Amino acid sequence: MKPIIYQLLPRLFGNRTENPIPCGTIEQNGSGKFKDITSSALRAIKSLGATHVWFTGVIEHAHRPDYSAFGIQKHNPHVIKGEAGSPYAITDYYDVDPDLAVNPAKRMEEFDALVARTHAVGLKVVIDFVPNHVAREYHSDVAPAGVRDLGADDNVCHSFNPQNNFYYLPGTRFAPTNVHLGDYVEEPAKASGNDCFTPSPDRNDWYETVKLNYGVDYCGGGTKYFDPIPDTWTKMVHILKYWAEKGVDAFRCDMAFMVPVEFWRWAIPQVRKVRKNIEFIAEIYDVNLYRTFIDAGFDYLYDKVNLYDTLRAIQCFGVGADRLTACWQTVDGLGDHMLNFLENHDEQRYASTFYAGDASTVLPSLVVASTISTGPMMIYFGQELGERGMDAEGFSGEDGRTTIFDYWTVSTVSRWLRGGKPSTASLTDSEVRLRNLYMKVLNVAASEPAIACGSFFDLMYVNYDNSGFNPHRHYAYLRHKENETLLIAVNFDSTEADMEINLPRHAFDVLNIAEGEYDAVELLSGRKSRKTVSSEIPFVTKVQPHGAVIWKLKR
Repeated sequence: MKPIIYQLLPRLFGNRTENPIPCGTIEQNGSGKFKDITSSALRAIKSLGATHVWFTGVIEHAHRPDYSAFGIQKHNPHVIKGEAGSPYAITDYYDVDPDLAVNPAKRMEEFDALVARTHAVGLKVVIDFVPNHVAREYHSDVAPAGVRDLGADDNVCHSFNPQNNFYYLPGTRFAPTNVHLGDYVEEPAKASGNDCFTPSPDRNDWYETVKLNYGVDYCGGGTKYFDPIPDTWTKMVHILKYWAEKGVDAFRCDMAFMVPVEFWRWAIPQVRKVRKNIEFIAEIYDVNLYRTFIDAGFDYLYDKVNLYDTLRAIQCFGVGADRLTACWQTVDGLGDHMLNFLENHDEQRYASTFYAGDASTVLPSLVVASTISTGPMMIYFGQELGERGMDAEGFSGEDGRTTIFDYWTVSTVSRWLRGGKPSTASLTDSEVRLRNLYMKVLNVAASEPAIACGSFFDLMYVNYDNSGFNPHRHYAYLRHKENETLLIAVNFDSTEADMEINLPRHAFDVLNIAEGEYDAVELLSGRKSRKTVSSEIPFVTKVQPHGAVIWKLKR
């Protein structure tokens, strides 16, 4: 099956506190727990077509609540973003976030139970691996015997040393601008996670994190010192093996391109000796590095700067739909590895006023993203319900994103899980229709062989001068596998389209399709028809405003 990844934040997913307070504490606003991700919730996620669940923010990160009674180091609130802290400011790679446990003393057992529940319903477990940076107060309370903390053996008098875990700024004190540090003291200052080699990062920098040193002297011309193996490499591969042994099926590797590719080339094969089929997903934003990171062992890469950005430009800025041709051409030969999405925790919600403003217009983007290649499709929790992300929850403000920094309730998801079990009873009619639409599209994408593992043929080049087709707002292509062919057409326009789609003789030759009369079923609506499939006569189909069709053709 084609991988369908469902991303959720446990802290928010299970939280049902009504009327949360902006910048509220965990006592005021509550927090979702591992136990809230029940077997019934996981089965409902699977019903969407999901094959994987990405539990975001599982590993322990900087947090304000005091868990020192449970042997967890208390964190200084002045180097924490938001009330709940960033899931990407890791404080202990060997532990899970105590906020997510009913009993913090048994937090790892509660996580292990979640992994078991997830596997029991037939879903794979994805967690974050954050390799580029840690929280400013990193300390492992539960590291296995013999494991030394990051930075414990560093020579802090050296700005760079290949065997140091961090980068230092000797003779300076950490003093970020527009940030009140209170009693927090760091001397010498360490470089911040976004390659900020100054003691005074800004509030908008990743000032709450520290950059990890993989043996690259960034301030010395980028010289690489990989022989002998840097200490950071050894420590990080041990962490990856630790989680692989706990049954994790995949790692979503945060900002993977900010870590030297040589590390991945060395580390991934070692982890696969522990768990043969474990998958690696790279968050990456440079198309020129795609092939390099695939060759290094990554299974899937974010295709944000290519397909995501183009779909958003078509929807929001009037860019022509024909630009989608350049998207698959850019990654031609790599499509199996491209992970597509319309939302995630970094991006603005599709239904927010900063993006489309209306969840009901999503179908053309959703169909293209989930069917253009055999690579994975990712959905962000609440997306299938039209979640708008327009709350001013706290640190990030009203920005069209669902907060990762605060304790909060996601209203659509909360209503869907009201009573502890998934139900549409508290959803609006439009939310129910939207979820059913996502279920239909994603299950088609996951299960149809022509999409999951078939060939692709772009039809745009023979339809530019076609009066029955508008390449500025319409896009059409074929997917084919053995004796099954799908004709997919989408309409980004707000008016209904009576499309007449030309099919070139070359498509019949390349895909080994016979011309003639076909029995056809439109997979999204279920309607049936008899269709002429010919290089001489256009394929005729009606497509609703902001709509799509997936015609399955059989002789």
